[in-house]
This record gives sequence, C-alpha cells and structure tokens, in this order.
Amino acid sequence: MDETLLWFTKRMEESGIPLSSEQLDQFELYFRLLVEWNEKMNLTGITERDAVYEKHFYDSISLSFYTKMNNVRNIADIGSGAGFPSIPLKICFPHLKVMIVDSLNKRIQFLSHLTEQLGLKNVLCLHGRAEDIAQLAEHRDNYDLVTARAVARLNVLNEFCLPFVRKGGLFAAMKGSQSDEEVREAAFSLRELKGKIKSQHQLSLPNEQSERHIVLIEKTDATPRKYPRKAGTPLKQPLL
Repeated sequence: MDETLLWFTKRMEESGIPLSSEQLDQFELYFRLLVEWNEKMNLTGITERDAVYEKHFYDSISLSFYTKMNNVRNIADIGSGAGFPSIPLKICFPHLKVMIVDSLNKRIQFLSHLTEQLGLKNVLCLHGRAEDIAQLAEHRDNYDLVTARAVARLNVLNEFCLPFVRKGGLFAAMKGSQSDEEVREAAFSLRELKGKIKSQHQLSLPNEQSERHIVLIEKTDATPRKYPRKAGTPLKQPLL
C-alpha cells in the first residue's frame, strides 16, 4: 500500500470507518475516472492523487464525523459536481440511498458512468435545477440528510436544499472557512424555510491544514408552498 492510501486508511480507521480492500479499490477507480474524464470536461481543478484523496475524498467523508450515518437512510446531494460529498459517503456507507441533482448534463453523464463502474446500487443521478426538482412530490420533504458542498452562500443554499429535507431531518452546508456574517445573513431564510441551526463544526484537513466548516441545520416543519421560488430566482434575489 502506498503512502496516500496508508494515511487515508489510517485516518478513516481513527474516525471509526474501517475500509475494506473493495472500498479502497472503489476510491482508487474513482480517482482514475475523475482524472480521465477531467481531460474532456471541467470536473475539478484538483487532479494530483494525494490532493484528490485529501481535498475531495477525506473532505467529503468528514461530514460523517458529525452526523450518525447509520441513522441516515437516504441522502440528497445538491449541485454535486463530480460527486462530492455523496459518492465518497456512499462508498463508506453502502446502505445509503443517494439522489444527486446537477444542472449540467455532462456532469450527470459522468456520475452515471462512475456509479455504474464502481458497482454502486441505489444511486439516482438527476439532471435539472434544484428549484424544479424540489417541487416534485417524490423528492419534496423526503430526505434524512441533504448536502451541498461549496455551492453558494448559506441564504441561497437554504432555499436550494431545505425543501428536500424531511421534517426532523438535516441539511449539511459544507464550507471552506467559517463566516459568522454568512450565518447571520441566513437568519431570515432559515425562518422562512423552517430550518434552525443545530450545530457548527470546524476542522482542518490532515496534511494541508486548510480550514473546513460544516453547518448542520435541522428542518422543523414541512416546506411552505411558495418555496423554492422558480429556477434562477434564489440566486438573483436571495432571501434577506
């Protein structure tokens, strides 16, 4: 086992996530497919193996340090890009049912190919806007855990993501550095969308030491009918 896999496996074990050789093979294939497809389309600016394992894989899985994944049945990943954080979480916790939304069809094609190659079951990749898909009965107020990683400011993310969360479920906003101002600015959108901040967590990536911040928001009630507003509006006119 090389150095990258050694530190990755060790960190996962220390976090209570022992990885089988099959799971490690899945991560390795994920890395290879990511780099291969990245030559044809822009999936990530990070392609060095060690950096992919740290800044994409480890970073994605860090969400499980603060949420009990064994209690989560299904997860919706909004604006997933190249599959982060949902696919690394699915590899580590195979019982999860995953639904991924992305507005770019090319990325959905990559994700469909990826999940097939990795042999992952119960992963649905949907091409569309979060605002439209959240209006569909089968997805609205339906998910135990909803994630978004570095997609937009929190007041916008709340409107993209909270409509997918079931009452009592969680929305995890995964951010770079912490911004108290961003959290304060989100107060109105939280009230409107029936969310309340449950906890906030800060961590540093193990090697590079760059800061990460996770805001966990609990859904207190069903989404009001008027939300989300039509596609494009939350970004243009954030709830303030």
